[in-house]
Amino acid sequence: MGCEDPEAMEENQQLVRSLHCAFSNWYNSSGLAEGPMAMSHQTNGSGSLKLQMEDFTSKWQALMPPRHTSIMHVCPILSFLAVFFVVPVIVGNILNRPQMYQETRYILLANVLLSDLLFVTVYMLSTCLNAAGVLMLEWACTTQLFLLAALFSSGILSTMAMVLDTLLAVLVPLRYFALWPVSRTRRAVAGIWAVSLLLPAGVVGVFTWYLSGTCNLHLCSVPVLLVLNVSYSPPLQLAMLLSVAAILLILLLVFSGYVAVCCRTCKAGVWKGESSSRAKGTFLIHYLHLFLSFCPMLVLAYKLMWYCYYGVQDLRADLWLSLVMCNVLLMLPKALAPYLYGFRYRDLRKALLLFYGIRRGTPIEPIT
Repeated sequence: MGCEDPEAMEENQQLVRSLHCAFSNWYNSSGLAEGPMAMSHQTNGSGSLKLQMEDFTSKWQALMPPRHTSIMHVCPILSFLAVFFVVPVIVGNILNRPQMYQETRYILLANVLLSDLLFVTVYMLSTCLNAAGVLMLEWACTTQLFLLAALFSSGILSTMAMVLDTLLAVLVPLRYFALWPVSRTRRAVAGIWAVSLLLPAGVVGVFTWYLSGTCNLHLCSVPVLLVLNVSYSPPLQLAMLLSVAAILLILLLVFSGYVAVCCRTCKAGVWKGESSSRAKGTFLIHYLHLFLSFCPMLVLAYKLMWYCYYGVQDLRADLWLSLVMCNVLLMLPKALAPYLYGFRYRDLRKALLLFYGIRRGTPIEPIT
């Protein structure tokens, strides 16, 4: 028998204790345990605690096989790589070129892409820490959740500002620069970040109050927290339902704005002639990105409503659905956004191709 590293064994035991603590709280509060059947993560006998931990470890690995969950952990890393090699080039190009920095659409686009890059970066780091079994104290987990919520809110509000900019440009083109000058756009961006820092405070505050005193250390994984913590806590469910409803309302306003722009441009004849294909492509990009943003919020709203009425019926299915929602559906629109918008604008497309040394072929003129 080979000798095992005592530090590695202690870290593994701490990880199991943290998961067992969260699972015990969920199990005892979900109505599945009654009286002597209830689980406890604080046991006087060390032998019974060891047997309980071993039993829990085998059951947890059956619920979440490490080989399968590692595939889900790859998705945030791929999303980070997708945005890391494109977003800095786009944002740097917008900020370094005065003619682009003086246009409202480019300022708002840079803010959206920067918010998405920061969100994907924080979530990727969180995923790597969770895959390594790193446990966090209460304040560290709260800070991480607050950053994720604030960056996600900033991206949503920036998208709403983009559709407002498009609405003003199409509906009142003669008064556009008077109503929406660049100076006002910069103040709007500052206001977006201020509101984004205030909006998640309520939800994160409720979550912090709930986590206080439950477990010493936490595996701060958003998919696991959604199932094991939110599923049986009415205050958390209410707070998250209100947040998701607000996000869905903003996305509906964005959709309504694009529909209004589409109707106005149709009446103006933009959809006819040479500009038809470019207009259709632009609206297709907007609707595709909006649809991908709707999907995870709709799934989350459905799961929260289900938890309110039925609780967790199948823990394995709920854990996998939570992983797919957070690691795939939530990452997909943010990973595709820089390519959908960056390659749509000619100036940004040229900057990206030039930065990576991709040269477009030039037509050869015959010698006369």
